[in-house]
Amino acid sequence: ASDMNQFKNILVTGGAGFIGSHVIRRLLKEHADMHVVNLDLLTYAGNLENLRDIESNERYAFVKGDIGDAALIAQLFVQHDFDAVVHLAAESHVDRSIENPMAFLETNIIGTATLLHAAKNAWLGDGKDASNRCFYHVSTDEVYGSLGAEGLFSETTSYDPRSPYSSSKASSDHLVRAWHHTYGLPIVISNCSNNYGAHQFPEKLIPLMIRNIRDQRPLPVYGEGLNIRDWLWVEDHASAIDTILHNGASGRTYNIGGLNEWRNIDLVHALIREVDAAMGRPEGTSLELITYVTDRAGHDMRYAIDASRIESELGWKPSIQFEDGLKETVRWYLDNAEWMDSVTSGNYQQYYETMYGNR
Repeated sequence: ASDMNQFKNILVTGGAGFIGSHVIRRLLKEHADMHVVNLDLLTYAGNLENLRDIESNERYAFVKGDIGDAALIAQLFVQHDFDAVVHLAAESHVDRSIENPMAFLETNIIGTATLLHAAKNAWLGDGKDASNRCFYHVSTDEVYGSLGAEGLFSETTSYDPRSPYSSSKASSDHLVRAWHHTYGLPIVISNCSNNYGAHQFPEKLIPLMIRNIRDQRPLPVYGEGLNIRDWLWVEDHASAIDTILHNGASGRTYNIGGLNEWRNIDLVHALIREVDAAMGRPEGTSLELITYVTDRAGHDMRYAIDASRIESELGWKPSIQFEDGLKETVRWYLDNAEWMDSVTSGNYQQYYETMYGNR
């Protein structure tokens, strides 16, 4: 893709999810003549509440469906003549992948192949020119495995996925590159670090902790809480995706990081400070809620991203300091208690008590 690319019709898969909803909002806001079709199966993590503010926008359409449904995908390509696909639909929770790996292979591998096949059929062959099209695959830093105390993941780091989740994402990355090299499909890939921000499903670390601190419930921390993650504000991620979609070089991979490494236990302490202060409690009130639980199977020790390529080639860098992003995020969850409680009610209650989200 280049500046020449003013994509008109975009398919976003998984657009009702946490990151997807921010991406759709960003694309509609920044590109006045862009039309976005959101294809989402609305599994547990997809929530149309996330897009309520734009659902009446005439440049936006929602389709409930599965990325593995080849007939539906083919029909959407004919109907909308997509210039670009931003592929975010994925099963993404590591703990769930350990419980139920097959669902991850279906969605993340077969689903991605189904989309690639549809894009190839629509864009290539019969002397068609695909140079102004783009298949954008959104992936994760987890495909690179685990880091020791030193070093960073770069775009040339060897793949070494450790969980059913990360190996399914690694497989999909390989498929996307294969369709580029074999068929000439124009693609870009990005691998990002942990996202945080508004509308994240509360099985994940930050919203789960905010909710439990608010409710004075146990704060389950894996192992000794020493696992390190790089945190990326979801709105910064959406702006990076927009930048790569429009300016990234075809066939290229970009790592997106927040330049923000935190040990889980330090992050939990920071959240306790913020939430207790927001609730008007004396500092340190919720520290006693920290409960160390048996570490996750195969828990990667550290992820950290070298995001120098996207900065030097495309001029993108994170806009927000983590402390500020965290404050804003805590405020959002406390102000939107209704959202938080409705998505976590019922069946998931049990799940949250015992699980601790990491992604």
